Amino acid sequence: MEELRSLARRVLALLAEESASLYTLSLTKGETRELNTELENFSLYRTVFSHSLNLTVLNGTRRGSASGNDLSEEGIRRVVREAVDNAASSPEDPANAIAENEGEDRFLCGTLEPDMDSLYRRIREFMDGVGREYPRVRLLQIVGSHTRSCSLYLNSSGTRFETRRGSYLVTMEFSAAEGENRTGLDSLAFTTQDMDRPFLEQKWVRQHMEDVQKSLCPLALRDKFEGTVVFTPDCLGSMLSMLMDNYLASHVIIDGTSQWLNRIGEKVADERISLSLPPEDPRLAMAYPVSADGYRCEHVRLLDRGVLRSHVLSLYAARKTGRSVTRTAGRNLVMEKGDTPLADIIASIDHGLVVGGFSGGHPGPSGEFSGVAKNSFLIEKGRITGAVTETMINGNLEQLFRRVRAVSAEQVCDGECILPYLACDGVVISGK
Repeated sequence: MEELRSLARRVLALLAEESASLYTLSLTKGETRELNTELENFSLYRTVFSHSLNLTVLNGTRRGSASGNDLSEEGIRRVVREAVDNAASSPEDPANAIAENEGEDRFLCGTLEPDMDSLYRRIREFMDGVGREYPRVRLLQIVGSHTRSCSLYLNSSGTRFETRRGSYLVTMEFSAAEGENRTGLDSLAFTTQDMDRPFLEQKWVRQHMEDVQKSLCPLALRDKFEGTVVFTPDCLGSMLSMLMDNYLASHVIIDGTSQWLNRIGEKVADERISLSLPPEDPRLAMAYPVSADGYRCEHVRLLDRGVLRSHVLSLYAARKTGRSVTRTAGRNLVMEKGDTPLADIIASIDHGLVVGGFSGGHPGPSGEFSGVAKNSFLIEKGRITGAVTETMINGNLEQLFRRVRAVSAEQVCDGECILPYLACDGVVISGK
């Protein structure tokens, strides 16, 4: 951290030379240790170092930003000069501002010291376990890494935050094969603070392995019908991201296209939908205590039993629209679980689909979405009857979260988000 403090002093000196008195700056130094496998053989061990400087300068109400990875004297001077020049040439906008003084604080998140021996053993154990229990699964690549970083945030109002964090990230790509049959490529990722738990004991990791094996001989749907879709936690995360971008994000509030623009305090979704952005949760491996604007993050409740409680507004968007800034990094998303086991949800569905992924264009202002259902399984008369391919789903985002059949009692944590399974009625399902 002392290196970052020294670099910050140099940036401040250069800003003073430029008579730039309004600024925010963020310096980060990171170290990633990484283990790679290719086709179940360890292929690479490396350590990667990273440095970055992000700087924003205000010239009256003109704003200029610049960033760089070269923290030499020349590199820092270049970033400062670019930010100052960009501020001088940008248009005036009274909504540009520096966040008020938040004081000083230090944050420690996760595990700073890596245990690469344990990471190696867990990867080896996982490959052996998949080979025994899921013989048709092919682990094409696994990347296990530990990243630790130090970051320093300063602004001209007097805020000073120092954050140290560390966590493990495991990503993998896999498929299944039997004879001439092959599945498409599937993938998953999770973040964790330690290596205490075997990867296959993560229930959703095991579910992925089971699902890819079951996808070896998919059916091609030929009909079109309106049915119930069960979104897995992975896919639900994508749908929630679209929901937030369409109705809660800064840009749709600024341009007035959000259908939830003036609906704070109103019921906009099913009462079983409660969604929040916590700055800390003991179940999460990655915490984000500081927002991009330089605020201490607070627990933000977006939807409370279907009632809209907050948009997600940056400082600029808040000043532009006369609303309140949202003190969140917008990264950790938690949806409250329901009271119905997943097995009972599926048993209640006459005709529908379990959807593990969604690939489609971004919905327009009306919320209409359409795309391909990935890693999906047909439900008929309360039973999963097989994998499907070339299947489309379409509907309306707002209506989707109103037509909720059930929220599962199970939740899945990938280290950054905690989400249940969500069953929604009235989705159009069609084969190609």
